[in-house]
Amino acid sequence: MMFITPSPDALQVGTISRSDRWLLYRRLQELKISCWCPADGSLWVEVNHCLDAVLLRSAVQQLVASRPELVNWLERCWETQVPSPSH
Repeated sequence: MMFITPSPDALQVGTISRSDRWLLYRRLQELKISCWCPADGSLWVEVNHCLDAVLLRSAVQQLVASRPELVNWLERCWETQVPSPSH
């Protein structure tokens, strides 16, 4: 497999198991976020917008966080109140 150097906006994702890396790669592809898995097993992700960074963080968190951490995060989301737009 040939590895093309990613743009300066690309980040290397580290400290994640090889099997989780492939799950993350596939999830990022579903989210239409550019990413590469070269033969060395690393994962590179191109972050072009802040939304890409948020989605990347969320996808990684789902793979590496413990169940209690994920439950706590979900409970905080449920408690968050979003202000209604004024008309």
